[in-house]
Amino acid sequence: MRINIAFTLLILLFIGNVQGQGKYIVKAEMAYASENFSEATKLCAQAYAKLGRKGATKGIAKKRKADMAYKTADSYRQMEHYKEANEWLDKSIILDYQEVNPEVFLQNGNMLQMMAEYEKAIKNYDLFLDLVPGDERGLFGKKSCEMYKEYAANKTRHKIVNQTAINKKQFDMAPMHGDRKKSKLYFSSARKGSTGNDKDPRSGEAYMDLWVSDYDKKHNWTEPYLVKGEGINTVDNEGTVCFDTRYKKMFFTRCPNVKKSNLGCDIWVSDAKGKTEWKEPTKLVLKTHDSISVGHPCTADGKFLIFASDMPGGMGGRDLWYSTYDKKADTWSKPINMGSGINTKGNELFPTFGLNGDLIYASDGLAGLGGLDIYRAANVGENKWENPTNLGSPINGINNDYALVEETTKYGYFTSERKSNNGEYVPDIYSYELPPNLFDLKVNINELGDKYKKIEDVKVVVTVSTGEKWEGYSDASGSVFWDKKPTGDRYVNEESSYNIQISKEGYHEDKNGSTFSTEGLNYGQSFIIDMALLPKKPIRLPEVRYPLSKWDLLVDSTINSPDSLLFVFNLLEEYPGMVLELSSHTDSRGGNSANQKLSENRAKACYKYLVEEKGVDPRRIVPVGKGEVEARKVWKKADEYFTSQPIDMTGVEEIILTEEYINKYRRSDNALFKRLHQFNRRAEGKVLSMEFDAATAEAADPKHMEYVKYP
Repeated sequence: MRINIAFTLLILLFIGNVQGQGKYIVKAEMAYASENFSEATKLCAQAYAKLGRKGATKGIAKKRKADMAYKTADSYRQMEHYKEANEWLDKSIILDYQEVNPEVFLQNGNMLQMMAEYEKAIKNYDLFLDLVPGDERGLFGKKSCEMYKEYAANKTRHKIVNQTAINKKQFDMAPMHGDRKKSKLYFSSARKGSTGNDKDPRSGEAYMDLWVSDYDKKHNWTEPYLVKGEGINTVDNEGTVCFDTRYKKMFFTRCPNVKKSNLGCDIWVSDAKGKTEWKEPTKLVLKTHDSISVGHPCTADGKFLIFASDMPGGMGGRDLWYSTYDKKADTWSKPINMGSGINTKGNELFPTFGLNGDLIYASDGLAGLGGLDIYRAANVGENKWENPTNLGSPINGINNDYALVEETTKYGYFTSERKSNNGEYVPDIYSYELPPNLFDLKVNINELGDKYKKIEDVKVVVTVSTGEKWEGYSDASGSVFWDKKPTGDRYVNEESSYNIQISKEGYHEDKNGSTFSTEGLNYGQSFIIDMALLPKKPIRLPEVRYPLSKWDLLVDSTINSPDSLLFVFNLLEEYPGMVLELSSHTDSRGGNSANQKLSENRAKACYKYLVEEKGVDPRRIVPVGKGEVEARKVWKKADEYFTSQPIDMTGVEEIILTEEYINKYRRSDNALFKRLHQFNRRAEGKVLSMEFDAATAEAADPKHMEYVKYP
């Protein structure tokens, strides 16, 4: 992977006894041991070609030939030439190199996975696990292949864009914001114009320097230029930069390459010199031997530093470590490994901090999509992180993905080695963006107590928590809908709350309205809000029944009258300013005086239940007995009677259920005769006020709790 340019990935391998072998073997071994992989691919391949499989000592020649094949493959692997690496790994396996190093199967599985040949990769992981049972690298590799279809099928909504204004055909990697306004983007690049003319023997490409691009007024990145400052960029590789929150200190990685020497990378720090330049950097003392590599610095305050290293005591591969700065002693503490909750037997690299303090880093030691994947570990306390979670596709792919930096919670940059048009895997800087969730709003309005009676021409006013406001009117179906504004913007947006008010002449104003919010939602949604208006006319209440000539609330197999009164209770709860007249009506049979008393007691029975059993403020209900004097209005269409006015009035007759009208059916249709009388036996509500104030309202009439003598 290209990160070798900014950071040496392999531990120095033991050079076997090559005395007596040709100079070509010595050169190959030394190039590989020095991690000069570009050179090693050629030298190790030449050594492989010159070595025969037979020798004076049985098996020695074969092992040496297999070793050269493996080192050729590994050199190609380090340079991201996966196809070539796979071919040379196959050659080493044919020569039984797995008997010397079982990891040849592991690496071949990794290469095949990076080439999206999952079935072949799984076979190699299984062969590795047969030789090294339970090794988590093989287990995770196999799991990654099995999970790839799941990752691909459950892609996030992120949009990935190659930053062509920044990238060149050479390597570009590890972006990082360089100022508080996030108007400068620092990164490492091997492009033309970098310091020095030599090529890095590790990669065969030019050495990398630190570059920076500015954000112009049109929100485009300008042509990058070298970071200014004496001693910042050198003939060595510089990369993976980070800053303290004041942007007064810059930490970066430098990887020297001295011929015939095995020198690891180091972290350097420089102080700001004005707004655009940096002072001569100094090297941090974090390691005990020159061959150890430390790099990929990550800090917030300039005093707590996370970095990647291959120093002894790790979990395997490269691990993440941390150190703290002692200002008085001007020293950094002995590095501490971040532990198994973060590190694995694989490599953990390129740490950055999320805007919320989470730790974002790359790893190839966990189940993922292939190569290095980007993970996010939750911040659970001061300098504590746990539960790394794969960011999924499309941010991660079968290639190496790393060095992600957030600009906002939904936008940022990262490095990815996605396959180019010429078939190479080239590290470039990409942006990612999570498009806003899309919301729309539909408001449906009906008359209270009759959900089927929709109201047209209701004024609907929507007020946003930001202060924005818009309005509309309901159509014939009682609905009004909003999605896009004429400008193309959305009416309903993320992280906002909304209040809806409705009004129409002839209806009581709904002062409370309805509210909804998009705060915290991470998915799009169609909001459907059902609302109701109180007509300025009697409200039909659900049926309440009583025993003949009594006022007990009837409960039997056909009705539960107390439950029917829950409509009134809920209505008063929904409209805390409402004062309701609760009236009871009888049919016309029986004496007028007796019916009046019976209706009064029935109204009081409802009143007492709501006050005593449900805890309703007694000042908000006025029980009234109406006796038989107010006949009910119904609507007749053909032979069907309706207690609610139909929307379509074609062929509908409006009827008042007087005693004279009902008696027409006494003999001709006794069932209808009884049903029409039942229509008149009803409970109704009438809004007396919508301005109830518990602090100023007068006391309830105590007589409302007393039944009158009946008959």
